[in-house]
Amino acid sequence: MAQARVRLTPAGVPATAFLSGSNPRPAHLTFFPKLTPTSLSATAAANAPPPHIVVVGSANADIYVEVDRLPLIGETVAARAGRSLAGGKGANQAACGGRLALGPTYLVARVGDDANGRLLEGALADAGGVRTDRVARAADAPWGHAVVMLMPDGQNSIIIVGGANMEGWAAGIGPEDLELIRKAGVLLLQREIPDWVNAQAAQVFAFYSTYISEG
Repeated sequence: MAQARVRLTPAGVPATAFLSGSNPRPAHLTFFPKLTPTSLSATAAANAPPPHIVVVGSANADIYVEVDRLPLIGETVAARAGRSLAGGKGANQAACGGRLALGPTYLVARVGDDANGRLLEGALADAGGVRTDRVARAADAPWGHAVVMLMPDGQNSIIIVGGANMEGWAAGIGPEDLELIRKAGVLLLQREIPDWVNAQAAQVFAFYSTYISEG
């Protein structure tokens, strides 16, 4: 028999409530019902808006160079071609979510306050359906970068500079972003930002998520 379970809790619980590890839910939450399958009508499900996707993660300004081989120590080699592109696993995931067009996709990220922002905004605009208003600029940190060296056989070597991806989260995830995560249908992480930020996002999502099990 199919079984549907929905976990509901009030909004507005501070993020610290999810990070203590000693109590899986705040003690003051007493309204914690489990709904039976008959509580979820087909009409309500059909009329519900599509769940949104939230990506919490990295956004880079990447430099791609095509080389015949990697340089030796102390050696300079000429590249056959090179270009700058928006990248980072978080931005890549957001672009994929936008192309799926299943619902709005939000990118929650930290970037440097410089001209590279136009690179990211243009790339995600091309993907369509990606909201970038939750991308915050870190005034004191540079953009994250990756230098990607591509060989003719398709192999590559990559050097990553974390920049704002690692340095821009001193205040953690803000209340508005936590609310987005709370209501998300899908949360995507990549571990290219501080682990404790990933943990904060994952714990909030897991606590508030709606899940259905069939068996």
